[in-house]
Amino acid sequence: MCAPVLLRFGTDAQKQRFLPRMYPRRGFLGPGLLRAGRGLRPRVAQDARRARRRPYLVTGQKIWTTLGHYGDWIFCLVRTDPKTEKRQDGISFLLIDMKTPGITVRPIVLRTMGHEVNEVFFDEVRVPSENLVHEENKGWTVAKYLLGYERMGTGNISMCKRELARVKELARDAGLLDDPRFGDRLTRVEVELMALEITNLRFLDQLRGGRPPGAEVSLLKIKGTEIQQALTELAMQTAGPLAAIVRPVTAGAPFDAFTAALAPRYCNVRKATIYAGSNEIQRNIIAKATLGL
Repeated sequence: MCAPVLLRFGTDAQKQRFLPRMYPRRGFLGPGLLRAGRGLRPRVAQDARRARRRPYLVTGQKIWTTLGHYGDWIFCLVRTDPKTEKRQDGISFLLIDMKTPGITVRPIVLRTMGHEVNEVFFDEVRVPSENLVHEENKGWTVAKYLLGYERMGTGNISMCKRELARVKELARDAGLLDDPRFGDRLTRVEVELMALEITNLRFLDQLRGGRPPGAEVSLLKIKGTEIQQALTELAMQTAGPLAAIVRPVTAGAPFDAFTAALAPRYCNVRKATIYAGSNEIQRNIIAKATLGL
């Protein structure tokens, strides 16, 4: 998500510093948006040029930070001007080293005992001014650009294709492929996934032509997350009454989405239609920005 942002809004120094590490996945820049309480400079300088060189002091917290315990960096939206009339104004986009003093990452252990998400606290964390992306107080412009790329990725088409193949295997083993009702639903999901992949390729072709993601990419987020949930429901159905305890892992099998028990996987994917902007919000975006309603 952040690489396109730096290509579009980053300084030459930021591009040289971060992009070479991100491309081969040596550096993990994430893990998400921070809605911090404040990201103010320690004091106001009379000289504007001196003010730009002063660090920011960031105080606030971010909950549900996925894989935050692995992150080397975090990109943050912080409020740098609390006196603006519009909530979208007065926000700046900062890159923050997770090893900076004042940052605390606290794990949130789920009911499945898995550690995937975290709560991140910022206590007067000093952030160099050169870590500001784009202009001060113009961070919402950057955030909207980033969200377009995020929503293009939340459909997780390649993962869904793998899960669809696995569901077919489970259904075959359970003797459900000849069940008309199960087969109808499985076929519908497969057709929707094929249509989603074609639509995603169309958007990627637009990107190749230089057009950034617009509001219409919310379609990918809506349908992609609904397909993810439908696949977990079908997987649960293949196990029947024993779904809560079934763990369909074969010896020596590579890691995939089904190495966990079916029930925790089903519960975990309930969040898919909420994160990256809930699907209800995505429909509002499409109605206003794309359909003009």
